[in-house]
Amino acid sequence: MGALLEVSGVSVSFDGFRAINNLSIEIGQPELRAIIGPNGAGKTTFMDIVTGKTRPDQGKVLWGEKSVSLLGMSESRIAQAGIGRKFQKPTVFEAQSVHDNLVMALKNRRSPFDVLLGRRRQGQTARIHELATEIGLADHLPRIAGELSHGQKQWLEIGMLLAQDPRLLLVDEPAAGMTPSEREHTTAILKRAAQTRAVVVIEHDMEFVRRLDCKVTVLHEGSVLAEGSLDHVTANPAVIDVYLGR
Repeated sequence: MGALLEVSGVSVSFDGFRAINNLSIEIGQPELRAIIGPNGAGKTTFMDIVTGKTRPDQGKVLWGEKSVSLLGMSESRIAQAGIGRKFQKPTVFEAQSVHDNLVMALKNRRSPFDVLLGRRRQGQTARIHELATEIGLADHLPRIAGELSHGQKQWLEIGMLLAQDPRLLLVDEPAAGMTPSEREHTTAILKRAAQTRAVVVIEHDMEFVRRLDCKVTVLHEGSVLAEGSLDHVTANPAVIDVYLGR
């Protein structure tokens, strides 16, 4: 089985600073992957390149079974191709209910045939309940999103991304600012999502990464320093030196 996402030999510089340096990463499907590394290691720039926000100076970014290049695509085309991204700060419609946030996310991906055939309403109701259950907000559908806790807003945003049925979900520091029980629930959501798609999590919190129990890629100065289980990479002297020893 080939990779769902293949980043190979990618480099990018900003004002003479090389943020990504000959980076090569492969992500399969389904797969859960954590990406860790010190500040400035290139973690966010990696996501920016995959989602079309930043164009690399060299290298390839190939997507899907047909190995389509993402480099010539706009951000919206990349999203339509099945790549969803969740930023660190949740972006939900605060004045709308949880239910309506999920409806809007579903509408973004509706096909013209669904509208023509009037199939949307009953299928949509079932799908919203399914999503709300998956993210643990089934009892909160009528609530205004602005009233939710920080953790619940994060789950709602993950639900909104899942509504668009991405094949790859990029998630930036989901555990930041959460209570221990919220973090536990977030782990469960991400692990469940990764059973049917690729989920890549950028995280600083080692305890959270350990809970994810997945392959870990360590970035340093824009390239891969180590890869493997968390125990494997945290025992690596180079990783201890540049990241864990600080």
